[in-house]
Amino acid sequence: MAGKWQAGNLPAELTSLIGRRSELDQVRRACRRSRLVTLTGVGGVGKSRLALRVAAGLRPEFGGGAWLVQLSPLDDGTLLPHAIAEALRLTDQTTRPMVEVLAEHLLGKEVLLVLDTCEHLVDACARTVETLLDAVPGLTVLATSRRPLEVRGELVIVVEPLPVPPEGTTALAAGDAVDLLAERAAETMPGFDLADHDQEAVARLCRRLEGIPLAIELAAARLRELPVQHLADRLDDRFATLATDPESASETGPPWHQALRTAIGWSHELCEPAERLLWARVSVFAGDFDAGAVRQVCADDLLAEADIGQLLDALADESVLTWLPTGAGERYRMLDTLREYGAGWLRSLGEEDRFKQRHREHYLSLATRGAAGWLGPGQTSWYDRMIGEHDNLRAALEVALAAKDGLPSLELAGTLAFFWYGCGYAKEGRHYLRQAIDLGTRPGPALVQALWADGLLAATLGDADAVENRATQCERAALPGDAYAARCVKTLRASAGVIRGDLLQAMAESESAYLTRWDGSDLTIANLLALICRAHVFIVEGRIDEAVDVLEDLRALCDQRGEQHMRSHGDLLRGQAELAGGRLDAAVGFGQEALRTKQRLHDSFGIGLTVDLLALAAGAAGRAVRAARLLGLAERIWSTHGQARANVPAWIAARQACEEQARETLGDNAYHVAYHTGFDSDIDAGIAFALEPEGEGLHNGT
Repeated sequence: MAGKWQAGNLPAELTSLIGRRSELDQVRRACRRSRLVTLTGVGGVGKSRLALRVAAGLRPEFGGGAWLVQLSPLDDGTLLPHAIAEALRLTDQTTRPMVEVLAEHLLGKEVLLVLDTCEHLVDACARTVETLLDAVPGLTVLATSRRPLEVRGELVIVVEPLPVPPEGTTALAAGDAVDLLAERAAETMPGFDLADHDQEAVARLCRRLEGIPLAIELAAARLRELPVQHLADRLDDRFATLATDPESASETGPPWHQALRTAIGWSHELCEPAERLLWARVSVFAGDFDAGAVRQVCADDLLAEADIGQLLDALADESVLTWLPTGAGERYRMLDTLREYGAGWLRSLGEEDRFKQRHREHYLSLATRGAAGWLGPGQTSWYDRMIGEHDNLRAALEVALAAKDGLPSLELAGTLAFFWYGCGYAKEGRHYLRQAIDLGTRPGPALVQALWADGLLAATLGDADAVENRATQCERAALPGDAYAARCVKTLRASAGVIRGDLLQAMAESESAYLTRWDGSDLTIANLLALICRAHVFIVEGRIDEAVDVLEDLRALCDQRGEQHMRSHGDLLRGQAELAGGRLDAAVGFGQEALRTKQRLHDSFGIGLTVDLLALAAGAAGRAVRAARLLGLAERIWSTHGQARANVPAWIAARQACEEQARETLGDNAYHVAYHTGFDSDIDAGIAFALEPEGEGLHNGT
């Protein structure tokens, strides 16, 4: 059964791997005898590439899959467990520490975890890896880092540069370094053949670059402009003057290998002045980024906005940037080593703080536009865009939190309430919001928004005490006559009532939202959540028709604006209400409608609840096979969520009753087959099954 788990998230290789046969065998063997293997070596030597190829080869040996966690965009080590969970597509709606959730999720599985670029988070990586390895016997970690993690049992392998032609020989003696130069040059210049070039110069070039793959790839990108002889001569000159070169930024930069620093500095020197300046400025971005963001952050009197696109293309042609075509448009990424060089250059120009602030301001503007557009027809587009900018949002928040003035971090973290809530990052959102709130600032809208956001996320995680606390603080922070703050306070208190089962509180605090739902004021998450709380109370009390009335209003309010996220919550509750009222066809219809939206927005918590609802409806209709299969699928979904069955007593009881009924109808063997058909299926295929039209004969036993 284990072999049917999702294989992982390893990216496809975009270029071939040259050489490394002995290293591949060595690392594979190491991963089979040690549960922690760390690849170390200088920047640009190919640690990440080697780790990914090894992981791809070992993936069939790990029933739980091979998973890549890219750590270079992450600055805050406390978020490391969150980054791992994100890579595993794991969410959690509890207040438990994320490392505990990870351990629970991984327990019983055989998983290979690739932690790439650990050197700037070594202490956090060491703590997290040691905790997980102790808790999860089936876990193996393959890490890449410029220095070891120094965890007990760690097996360290130093990745050396590629072999180069010995001194006194020519390129005809071959070697992996020469092969890499030839292949990368041919990728940019079809028909390129090193045999047509000065063989002594080719060998000298590879020796000067000391077989470091990144240095060789930078050189290969320049062979369109200069013959090999000229490149080798230029590198000799660059190497000789490196120590006194003011552009090297070596004093404040990382401890690079001299040959790599030579190649980067030389490539930097060959760039046009505007290209060098853009190289430095885009170093403030984390992860990948698009041209529009670069125009907003980097353009000024020295770099015209109209020239940014051409300059980005030039840097991509020169292998300084990697061009990433995506479904949402073109994006770019810079290798960590090249970003570090650009950051050092920006620092030497005295512009680091200025452009980090411009980066923060750009992402605050993006968050503000996203918040305004979230409850509207562009919601799914905003979801995709904000997910794509997650690394840069984190970077902007780190810059904001570093400021002495707490207002910038409060504004950004609070404005992102829709992102934390709607895109499934409740725990991470609370991490940033609590830091921003703790910095302290005067009462007013920014503080109200941050307190409301943190209370909303606490409600999502089921922490009623924290919700009540934030409601009180929000009330105190509001300026006189702030109607928005008043709505937020009431919704938080209604949510706390739902969590605690205090139906009287939930009903009383949600009443004003119901009375003012059509008063023409701006629609907010607080308004809609209050209606959901009210409908929940009616369903629990068995007042189904009243619940339906509230949910019809919620649906109409959402449809007027093209909103989908909160409407899908309403559709889920409507399905529960219809099921409670015995209207099975309607329950399935609303459940499937909710499921389509929740799948599109990757709402794993909502998907789990909705599949459970559809299983209950199938069971109530006498379709025992379908019920068992959906129960298996739901269990599979909960296993990727970190909290099986959401731990809500009423839902657990309903599910158990459905399981017992299906097992009694089918018998143990048939139930087991149907259940595991759902549990072992690919989740997307399972959801497609759940969305199949019920058609006629809903009440038969199929």
